[in-house]
Amino acid sequence: MKRIDFSKYQGAGNDFVLIDARAADPELTRDEVRRLCDRRFGIGADGLMTLENDPAGTDFYMRYYNSDGGESTMCGNGGRCIALFARHLGIGGRTERFRSSDGIHEAERLGDGQWKLKMIDVAQVRPLGDGRSWFVFTGSPHYVEFTDDVAQVDVAARGAEIRRRAEFAAAGGTNVNFVQVLEPGRIRVRTFERGVEAETLACGTGVTAAALATHRTRQPECRNFTVEAMGGILGVKFATRPDGSFSDIFLTGPAERVFTGRIEL
Repeated sequence: MKRIDFSKYQGAGNDFVLIDARAADPELTRDEVRRLCDRRFGIGADGLMTLENDPAGTDFYMRYYNSDGGESTMCGNGGRCIALFARHLGIGGRTERFRSSDGIHEAERLGDGQWKLKMIDVAQVRPLGDGRSWFVFTGSPHYVEFTDDVAQVDVAARGAEIRRRAEFAAAGGTNVNFVQVLEPGRIRVRTFERGVEAETLACGTGVTAAALATHRTRQPECRNFTVEAMGGILGVKFATRPDGSFSDIFLTGPAERVFTGRIEL
């Protein structure tokens, strides 16, 4: 029997199980990750992260698993939460510098529960063949579609259908974002997340993709967006290069420790 010490964190309603794996690898199986994330038989979470030693020399390595048990790509809300987890463990200094599947990130605590996370550079916002949607890789793959009213979108049904389209098979499927432009510099986003296979209250890499796509297609003068997600308000700020790529991308939002505990598997 395994006894796992864990912490539960959330960022804008996107919730995670976090495990300190520096001293010993818990060697979780896919079924065990799925059980820990189960909202009825486990702790309950959209995903699970292990904080590990990084041979490359950053403060730590962030490994992310979806609630279906599979190891996945970068999670923006998770990045802020694991930075706070590291702070609670006494790791790092004023800025947490860590590595994840997509590269190196830096997280800075701003006060009032807010964190600023530097995301990876983004090469392009790629138009898709239907003329109304876009594909953006922000550390995880994202489909972005604009709509007049996100409240009227059947996110569960449409997200599940788009997520598994053949055109996204090479990326292991895609996350799906529906975006409503509210005013200059302000958008509303709902996201269907792969691996959770449901709508989540927020998705950090998703709102980043949505902001970049809005800049490219609707508001080319704006490089600082306020994003309304189901679970709270997030901010996305970035710079652009002459070749159309994006740099200095920062995702800002809350991170909070909910509780800690020990569970037996």
